Amino acid sequence: MAFEKLGTTFNRFFGMDDGDDEPEYTAEETEAQSVSQPAVNNFQRNKVVAMKPTAEQQSKIIVYEPRIYSDVNEIGRHLLANHAVVVNFDRIGTEEARRIVDFLTGAAFAIDGEIKRVGDAIFLVTPANFQIDGNLSNVLDTKQFDSTN
Repeated sequence: MAFEKLGTTFNRFFGMDDGDDEPEYTAEETEAQSVSQPAVNNFQRNKVVAMKPTAEQQSKIIVYEPRIYSDVNEIGRHLLANHAVVVNFDRIGTEEARRIVDFLTGAAFAIDGEIKRVGDAIFLVTPANFQIDGNLSNVLDTKQFDSTN
């Protein structure tokens, strides 16, 4: 009986079935068959993944001037929230600034981001969704900004 059904399905698929040898079922027989068959697909996982809408998201750049080393926690939180941070070290000591740069270098590495020096005491730290291009070494030359020339 199973082979007959397979043959019928095969013939229908290739268009060789004339439709005469199909058994006719009554409504009672089809209801009884559908009730007796166990549900096989009850445990399928939902493979649809929700994506965040990109049109509503705005990129942010945070400007931060740390005064003490513990301010690095807030800078790290901004990086984890996918915000770029410009850090100005003018109001902090050299040793603490070095420690903060070390921390931010590790944080940028951990989130697959980047850290770049953009001034004498200014660094730009970006998460992975930002790209830093260009070179500022010529722009930072103080002779270009000298108004006496």
